[in-house]
Amino acid sequence: MSLVKKIQDKSARVGVVGLGYVGLPLAVLNAKVGFTVIGIDEVPEKVESVNKGNNYISDVVDAELKEVVESTRLVATTDFSVLRDCDIVLICVPTPLTKNKEPDLTAIVKVTEILSRYVHPDMLVVLESTTYPGTTEEVILPKLTQKGLMAGKDLFVAFSPERVDPGNRTFKTHNTYKLVGGVTDACRDVAQLFYEQSIVKIFPVSSPRVAEMTKVFENVFRSVNIALVNELTQLCERMKINVYEVIDAAATKNFGFMPFYPGPGVGGHCIPLDPYYLAWKSKEYDLHTRFIELAGEINEGMPYFVVNKLQRILNRYGRCLRDAPIFVLGVTYKADIGDPRESPATKVMALLLREGALLRYSDPFTPTLMLEGQEYRSQAITPDLLASSACALILTAHSAFDYDMIVEHAPVVFDTRNGTRHVTHHREKIILLST
Repeated sequence: MSLVKKIQDKSARVGVVGLGYVGLPLAVLNAKVGFTVIGIDEVPEKVESVNKGNNYISDVVDAELKEVVESTRLVATTDFSVLRDCDIVLICVPTPLTKNKEPDLTAIVKVTEILSRYVHPDMLVVLESTTYPGTTEEVILPKLTQKGLMAGKDLFVAFSPERVDPGNRTFKTHNTYKLVGGVTDACRDVAQLFYEQSIVKIFPVSSPRVAEMTKVFENVFRSVNIALVNELTQLCERMKINVYEVIDAAATKNFGFMPFYPGPGVGGHCIPLDPYYLAWKSKEYDLHTRFIELAGEINEGMPYFVVNKLQRILNRYGRCLRDAPIFVLGVTYKADIGDPRESPATKVMALLLREGALLRYSDPFTPTLMLEGQEYRSQAITPDLLASSACALILTAHSAFDYDMIVEHAPVVFDTRNGTRHVTHHREKIILLST
C-alpha cells in the first residue's frame, strides 16, 4: 500500500522523536485523529509518564492523553530502532545554542544518524525543530539519501516548523496555520496531506528553506520589537515617563502600530535563541546582521537593568542589596505556564544572589528551583512574608497572584511586568520599570 493511501486511511504508523513541549502535543493530536503513534525519547522518565498516561505538558489535555494511551494509539519508548516500523517520522528535538551563541544541532544530527539506519522507501520525514535556513537540505537530506533513496520519488523529506505558544488558550497545534516546505513538490504534497488529517489550516511554501526562514523571522520580529520597547523603557525611566501609558496611547492608532511590552528580559526556547541561528548563518553569506544581534544584546541586558534599578530603589529606603530579603513573585518565563526555560527571572535572581541578596520566591507553577547550586522552594504569599521583605519583586505576572494583597502588605513593590495595573490603593508603593 502506498504512503498516500496509508495517510488517507490513517493506517500509517507515525513516529514522533522528542516528547517535549512540541512532540507530546503533536503525538497526542495525531493519535487522537486515528493514527497509531510511537513516541520516542531518550529520557526514560518521559517515556514512563506517557505510557502511564501521566501528563507533564500544560498544553496537553490530561483526559486526551489518557484516552489515546489506554486505546494503545500512543505508546512511548526509548528504543530508536522502532523507527524501522514507522511510515512517518516527525523530528521534534531541542535546538539550543552553544556557549558562544552558535547553533547546536547535536540533537538533530544524532537523530538523523540513527534514522539513516532505518530509513526505508515510501517514508515521510519531517523536521519540526526551529533552525537556520538550509538545515533540512544540508544536514538531514544527505544522510537519509546516502543509501540511494531519492527525495520525491521513494523518500519524502520536508520542514514544517512548530509554532507552539505555551499557555495560549485560543491557538493550539490543531488550529494554527501549519507551514509546509518540501525538498521537492512531491515531498511537500505528501507532507501537506499528512498534516491535513489533524490540522485545520495548512500553508504550503516552495521549499524547506522558505519555511525555515519564516519560522526564524517570526521570532526575530518579536525579539527586535521587544528590544525596541525595552530600550524605550530605559529612556522613559530617565525622562520620568510611564512607558505603559505611552504604549496604551500609541495602541489607539488603528493602523501602523502593534503593541509590545517591556519586561525583565526575554525567555522560552524561541526568542532568546532563534535570532542567533539566523545571525550565525548570515555570516556564510558575508552579511553581519547587526540589527538582529543588537536586539539580542538589549534584551540580554534587561536583567542587569532590573538589578541596578532595584539597588537604587532600596537606596531610597537606606538599604543595599547585600542581606536584603527580596521576595520574588513569579519565576517562569511567561505568565500562567510552568515553563522555566531561559526565564529572565532566574537570571535576575542569580544576579541578586551574587550581590548578596536574601531570596525567597513564590510561583504556583514552579514548586522548586535550582539557583547557583542551591535548591529553593516556592513559598505561599502571606502578609507576614511580604511585610518582612525589603521589596516584593514581580518578575512574572501570574493571574493567580492577589496583587491587591501584595501591594497592601509589602513595603515596596517593584513590578517589572505591570501586573499591578488594576490595583487602585497604595499606588505610591508601586515602582514600574520606567518610573
